[in-house]
Amino acid sequence: MQELLSSTLIVALAEMGDKTQLLALLLAARFKKPVPIILAILAATLINHGVSALLGQWITQVLDPLWLVWGLAIGFIAMAGWMLIPDELGDENDSIKKWQKFGVFGATFILFFLAEIGDKTQIATIALAAKYDSVILVTIGTTVGMLIANVPAVLIGDRFASRLPVSLIHKIGALIFLILGIMTLLSYYFWS
Repeated sequence: MQELLSSTLIVALAEMGDKTQLLALLLAARFKKPVPIILAILAATLINHGVSALLGQWITQVLDPLWLVWGLAIGFIAMAGWMLIPDELGDENDSIKKWQKFGVFGATFILFFLAEIGDKTQIATIALAAKYDSVILVTIGTTVGMLIANVPAVLIGDRFASRLPVSLIHKIGALIFLILGIMTLLSYYFWS
């Protein structure tokens, strides 16, 4: 259960103000059709994070446990720093126009899937799956976290997003990642 709750919380916090959340706002403003946008975000996230969790699981099979612990700890601590750097959305209007021929669902799915590649929530999914050794619970948790952050952005749009204390949310997320990194090292050296 900890795998599910941790994954949900971490990704929900990491997604606040993230480029994919900004993309969700932009898509909602452009298409004004929340249901296909939300379904496309769900589908793109499930596939992207499912593959990422499998990669995290695979890493646990090929790395020596000591290397894995240090890699996870450094990864979580690096994510803490990355959380403090605000994301910006480039000019996505051209990208939306390019993929618009696939309809609202298709354009959202493609843009969201591509935006998630190499994103901090994808990296977090890999690390969480490696830490918790649970592909299914981590995938469900990170997907729910993405939906917690993005569904309100799609439904309410700019009015809601502009009122969120994004800087504070990023600091809380950074603190959680830092604690995870430290706890990963401590649990290996002192509690295993």
